[in-house]
Amino acid sequence: MSSPRNDGGFLTQEQREKLRIAVQNAETLSLTSPRSPTGSTTSALLQQYELHQQQVRAAAAAARGGGGGGGAGARHARRSHSGKAVKLKKDGAGGKGTWGRLIDADTATFLDRNDPNYDSDEEPYELIEAPATTPLEDYKKSFVTIIEEYFSTGDVKQTGSDLKELGYDDFHRYFVKKLVSMAMDRHDKEKEMVSVLLSSLYGDGLSSTQIKLGFVMLLQAVDDLAVDIPDAVDVLALFIARAVVDDILPPAFLNKAKGSLTESSKGLQVLQIAAKSYLSAPHHAELLERRWGGSTHITVEEVKRRITDLLKEYIKNGDTAEACRCIRELAVPFFHHEVVKRAVTLGMESPAAETLIVKLLKEASEEGLISSSQMVKGFSRIVESLDDLSLDIPSAKSQFQTLVSKAVSEGWLDSSYESSGANGSVQDDDHEKLRRYKREAVSMIHEYFLSDDIPELIRTLKELGLPEYNPVFIKKLITIAMDRKNREKEMASVLLSSLSMELFSSEDIVKGFIMLLESAEDTALDILDASDELGLFLARAVIDDVLAPLNLDEIGSILPPSCSGAETLNMARSLASARHSGERLLRCWGGGTGWAVEDAKDKITKLLEEYESGGDVGEACKCIREMGMPFFNHEVVKKALVMAMEKKKECMLALLHECFGEGIITINQMTKGFSRVRDGLDDLALDIPDAREKFLSYVEYGKKNGWLVPSFGVAAST
Repeated sequence: MSSPRNDGGFLTQEQREKLRIAVQNAETLSLTSPRSPTGSTTSALLQQYELHQQQVRAAAAAARGGGGGGGAGARHARRSHSGKAVKLKKDGAGGKGTWGRLIDADTATFLDRNDPNYDSDEEPYELIEAPATTPLEDYKKSFVTIIEEYFSTGDVKQTGSDLKELGYDDFHRYFVKKLVSMAMDRHDKEKEMVSVLLSSLYGDGLSSTQIKLGFVMLLQAVDDLAVDIPDAVDVLALFIARAVVDDILPPAFLNKAKGSLTESSKGLQVLQIAAKSYLSAPHHAELLERRWGGSTHITVEEVKRRITDLLKEYIKNGDTAEACRCIRELAVPFFHHEVVKRAVTLGMESPAAETLIVKLLKEASEEGLISSSQMVKGFSRIVESLDDLSLDIPSAKSQFQTLVSKAVSEGWLDSSYESSGANGSVQDDDHEKLRRYKREAVSMIHEYFLSDDIPELIRTLKELGLPEYNPVFIKKLITIAMDRKNREKEMASVLLSSLSMELFSSEDIVKGFIMLLESAEDTALDILDASDELGLFLARAVIDDVLAPLNLDEIGSILPPSCSGAETLNMARSLASARHSGERLLRCWGGGTGWAVEDAKDKITKLLEEYESGGDVGEACKCIREMGMPFFNHEVVKKALVMAMEKKKECMLALLHECFGEGIITINQMTKGFSRVRDGLDDLALDIPDAREKFLSYVEYGKKNGWLVPSFGVAAST
């Protein structure tokens, strides 16, 4: 029977049983925590088993070799306090459960961002390469904020100031493009605000060139804009038409911009809509100004009225601060030259108010309310109208000279104005003859607009006997008409046609229009739409045969290269060469005299047919007069002569005799009518075999009664 005691190094039965159970559960035991009670017991048994095997092998070696060193492994075996065998590291730093080396510098350290004591400054620095930005990119980022702020506040002055602070004037085209494109996708209020802002900043923040380039970029990008804005084509056409009406884009822009567009571009459609749908409509200016509500927009006439009212109110109460506040609230810094002009004029009209006017202008200049350039421009405009002012204020010239000297000495008028000789014309007496003629011409034109009496005006011009000043009369006539209503504009065109037939040569008319085009910039200071109006007068002159189309080329060759009138001339060419231009231009001012050519011819034919059947000379003369087209009476003469040949009605000669006697048909209109019949005699002879003989008899009758100019002959037809 075996003893439970372990003699000779063998395990007891109880120990063997425990070892067997431990081996069977090796996998489970390997996963068990070494700190658990079961794990600790098992580990101890395994260590004892390994130690026992080492002792057995050592005893066997000793028995074989007779040495006694077999127990050295057991004597020097090192255990941890937990009973585990610990293998020392080669460098003596210890192992698990030991203190390690005295200074352990190889331990890896890291920052825990979840640590409450985490400090981001302890993070290692990392240099990141940032992309460099160009000035254009910086500019684009900045102006978007300016536009958004303007839509919120509506402050035109602040927006202009912010834009100036940005600098980069050559990049303003991108501002114009972004401004309009952002408004296109917004309400009518923002669209109107954009139009007002562009008009206000024109020439004072935004140059005309940059505005043109901005709109060209919009035209080129309209295909892309139409993807997000379905009505982009129509809205952009409205913006361009409005810009033309507001005089920030010239009418010639519509033709010039086509050169920068491809044939498939929707930009061409935009220009077509702007020209034909918006700018060709009757009263288009008023319609376009009110298209988006127009609540933020006031017309030039309204600004002038407000300036006059505030100046009159200032003269009554003498409150300079209040007057400056009102000028500032007008928010038209680009139009302050009008304040200067009207203020100085009021001061000359009322000597008692002169001191107040000087005080106001000085205060406005010192506060920076009226800029130096606007002050100089205002005084320069007064110089141009001194001759007219002298008619009502005899001492106007001396008063103005005194005021200029005072303004320069007090420092609120630039001294360069006086030294440049801008007021030298005040003391110039060498052109008294011309001044007298201008006064007479202005008086005649005003009387004509009241009486509509062309024969009387022509008679007065002949009595003056100064044909060398005929171009000056034309300039005065059209300049005065441009600042009046459509009725006077139509009357001016009718008078010009009559003068070209009876008194003025083609050279006189060409010179007159050259003078108008050369002074277009100055005229635009008083009449903002002067360029458009002058273009219409030129085109109408071509339609009325006052100017030949070749005369436009002649005028263009004489104009200085930098003259702004060149654009007006191009506009006139476009208008005159357009389809149905005759009908449109005869109705361009909507007057009762603006008949279409074909309508006028039909009316004349019916009038003569009724006269032929009724025989009432008085009624026929009345109808011809009521047509209001004295420049077209040569058509009456032509048709009357042809009807007399065809129907052998001598009553037609009686009608012409009566019309000539009453002054309805002038000698030049009569001569022109006979000339047109003479030129068409070959065609008439096909239907009327004796047309030539009859015409010769009519010519003889006309010369006998003084209808025709003495130089008229029939040699060309014989």
